Amino acid sequence: MTIEDPPRARGRGDLIISVALNPALDITYTVPQLVPDTSHRVTGVVARAGGKGLNVARVLRQLGAETVVLGLLGGASGEHIEAELAAAGVPAQFTRLGAETRRTVTVLAQGTATVLNEPGPHVTEAQWAAFRDAFAERVRAAQVVVLSGSRPPGVPETAYADLVFIARAAGAETIVDADGPALRHALAAGPALAKPNAHEAADLLGRSVRTREDAVAVAHRLVRSGATAGVVSRGADGFVAVTGGAAYSVRAPERVSGNPTGAGDALAAVLAYGLLTRAPWRDVLAQGAAVSAAAVACPWAGEYDDDVASRLLPGTTVEKLEEHRTDREQEPCRTSPPR
Repeated sequence: MTIEDPPRARGRGDLIISVALNPALDITYTVPQLVPDTSHRVTGVVARAGGKGLNVARVLRQLGAETVVLGLLGGASGEHIEAELAAAGVPAQFTRLGAETRRTVTVLAQGTATVLNEPGPHVTEAQWAAFRDAFAERVRAAQVVVLSGSRPPGVPETAYADLVFIARAAGAETIVDADGPALRHALAAGPALAKPNAHEAADLLGRSVRTREDAVAVAHRLVRSGATAGVVSRGADGFVAVTGGAAYSVRAPERVSGNPTGAGDALAAVLAYGLLTRAPWRDVLAQGAAVSAAAVACPWAGEYDDDVASRLLPGTTVEKLEEHRTDREQEPCRTSPPR
C-alpha cells in the first residue's frame, strides 16, 4: 500500500494506545537566581505528571481521540501520577512496580532551566513480562500504538521492537519516538512510522543533523531500516517527512515563543491521530506542524493552544522536496501512513 490508497475499513474500534515505560513526576522550582554552593529560597513549586507517553496521551485527548496510557508505575510518585491522569480524564492501565517512579527536577531562574533527570526504577523480568502480557491483551482493541520515551533500568533494549511485533500481530500500527539501540531494534520490527528528533537521529546518520538535507537523509535511512515512513523533527525549523519515496519539508509560518519541551510529543500525537483517521497525508503533516508549534505556547508539556494552532494552520507550508525510491519501497508494503 502507499499513501495514494483509499482509507481502510475501521471495524476494530478507534483506540490509540500511548505506552509510558518510564513516566515521571516532574517537579519544577522557580528561584530568583541559581548560584552554586549556596542555599536558595524557592518562590514557586509545581508538581505534574510527565514523560513523553503521558504528554502524547494528553494531546490525543485534546484532539478528540480515544486513548489509553499503558505503562509502569510504582510508589508515592506513581500514585500522584495516576490520580492526576484520572482527574484529567485520561484513562490509564499500569503494571505495578515495587520501586518508586522517577522524578525530574527543573530549576527555573532568570530565563534558564536546569534539569535533573532520575534514571527510573529497576524493572524485574517478571514485571516486564506482566506488562507485555497486559499490552498484548489491550492492543487487540487498538488501531494505533505510540511508543515513546526512555526505558527504565531492567527493560531490555529490544522492548519497543517486542511491542511493535506484538502490535503488528494484533493488526495495530505503531509509531516509534525513541533513540539509540531502542530505535534501531524497533526499526527492524517494521513500525508504520519512526519519529526521532534531530538530536536523537544523529546516531543513525553518524554526525550532527544540522541542515534540512541532513534530516531528509536520516528520514530516508529510517525507511530503509524498516519503517514505512520516517519523520525527523527540527525544533523551530519544523520537520521533514519521507514516505512512499517522497520527501516533504513542513513548517509553521512563524516561530512561537514559550516552552518547547512537549512540541515533539504533540507532533507524535497528531501523526497517530492521522494514522487512525486516514486523513490526507499533507493535511496530517500541516496539522502536525501547527499543533506542535502551538504546544510551545503552553507552559506545560502535554497540551497545545487551540487558538494558536488555528491561526498557524492556514500559513503552514508542506513542500515536496524530491522523489526517491529505495529497494524496500519497490516491494509491496504492509501498511501506510495516512493518505
